Amino acid sequence: MKLSANLLQRQTQSLVMTARLRQSIQLLQMTHFEVNQFIAQEVDQNPLLEFPYNDDEAGGEAEDDRYAHQPEDAGSDDGYDNRAEALSSDWYDNGGSASTSRLNDEIDANYTNVFPDDGAPQRLDAPELVSEWKSMPGSGEGADYDIDDFVAGQASLRDHLAQQIPFVLPDMADRLIAQNFVDQLDDCGYLQADIVEAGERLGTSLAQAERVLATLQSLDPPGVFARSLAECLAIQLRQKDRYDPAMQALVENLELLARRDFATLKRLCGVDEEDLLDMLGEIRQLNPKPGSCFEAGVSEAIMPDVVVRAASDGSWLVELNPDTLPRVLVNQSYFSRVSKTKDAEVRAFLSNCLQTANWLTRSLEQRANTIMKVASEIVRQQDAFLLHGVDHLRPMNLKTVAEAIEMSESTVSRVTSNKYMLTPRGLFELKYFFTVSISAVAGGDSHSAEAVRHKIRALILQESPEAVLSDDDIIDMLKRGGVDLARRTVAKYREGMNIPSSFTRRREKRALAKVAGF
Repeated sequence: MKLSANLLQRQTQSLVMTARLRQSIQLLQMTHFEVNQFIAQEVDQNPLLEFPYNDDEAGGEAEDDRYAHQPEDAGSDDGYDNRAEALSSDWYDNGGSASTSRLNDEIDANYTNVFPDDGAPQRLDAPELVSEWKSMPGSGEGADYDIDDFVAGQASLRDHLAQQIPFVLPDMADRLIAQNFVDQLDDCGYLQADIVEAGERLGTSLAQAERVLATLQSLDPPGVFARSLAECLAIQLRQKDRYDPAMQALVENLELLARRDFATLKRLCGVDEEDLLDMLGEIRQLNPKPGSCFEAGVSEAIMPDVVVRAASDGSWLVELNPDTLPRVLVNQSYFSRVSKTKDAEVRAFLSNCLQTANWLTRSLEQRANTIMKVASEIVRQQDAFLLHGVDHLRPMNLKTVAEAIEMSESTVSRVTSNKYMLTPRGLFELKYFFTVSISAVAGGDSHSAEAVRHKIRALILQESPEAVLSDDDIIDMLKRGGVDLARRTVAKYREGMNIPSSFTRRREKRALAKVAGF
């Protein structure tokens, strides 16, 4: 076989993911907070990008300019013919504070509170603390106040415990062991450590480690440093002096309480039904997570990206939230001035910055338009939900919306990620409106899985202690409502909503009914 080299020309098509295309795709699935951070980074790197000015500030500057260019010979309302005559008045004085003092003496009145800017400067109470206390009289004007300086810091669980440990453990060796235990607490206040291993690692005896742990378990909040739920409840009951043998038997058999096996609990605790119900009431008042009152991080409020309101003609008005809409401007005048330089390297840098700035503005505009298209289509298809509630939520998938707005499913998926819509029914994530379709009886309209879960929850909430619905009863009631659902699906939905079985609910509802009757 003879081998030879040939020159061939071939034309092929390929999809190339450029860096800017990847960034545009990433912008679609970013939250408004992440987009603002990305824009802030671009503004720091690109001299042609800038944030828009505040309208209030611009208005204030315009107003100042209007008064600054006022003609000098303009007449006044005081009856003077010109400005020179007004300045010659006895009431006018360039002295500022002297003018106020003279008015106070002649009219026998105090105008300091009316004209605070004309008053004499306030004396500093403590000049050495001016840098630390901005609110001190005389330290500055109101514009320098920062409201964050007056917010009290929130103490963490470890800080709260560190303030108590020196009062209960005077020995330094015990404090070192206590600090090791504090470092191994989780967010709920439970100790995630083995006492034996901790003693060996710290070079102390098991008795000393247990003694320190027992002392730490007496600190506030009650139940902290527990190693299990039973121990946490036992610590709180001991501090209330309610840890008797009957209560101890109840705490040691929490798995029976979870199964609502009240008959076995009465036998193990040696109490009657009335005493058992009182004990259960005391258990309900305890805190199973003593460290939960100390937040580990800062919670952020969810800002809606889209706002839906009812229009006057009966339709729905879909708008982008202006508070979450990113804004950035391209300074074309600055580019035109600086680009006249003869330095080729500077011109190339500015040209690259202009291309990046134009790409960013187009990408942000495309992101806003895409979110608007997807949200408008969701509102159009879920009109019954906005009018009547969850029962009328229609089944919908990404393909349905993508075909309606002529976009790809991946684009719709990115747009609906971490985006929220404020509706008259509440605040919902855009992913909430995409649910699985469940077939209907006799070939009717299909139902949404979220609507079916809502119906199951409503049926269980309406049941009485004497007539608790089983999964088969729920299936029959759903079929009468036009929903064809299998028994395993009903059990899966019920367990997903943390609803126990009918046997457990019957025990619990009967116990609660007896408590209400006492």
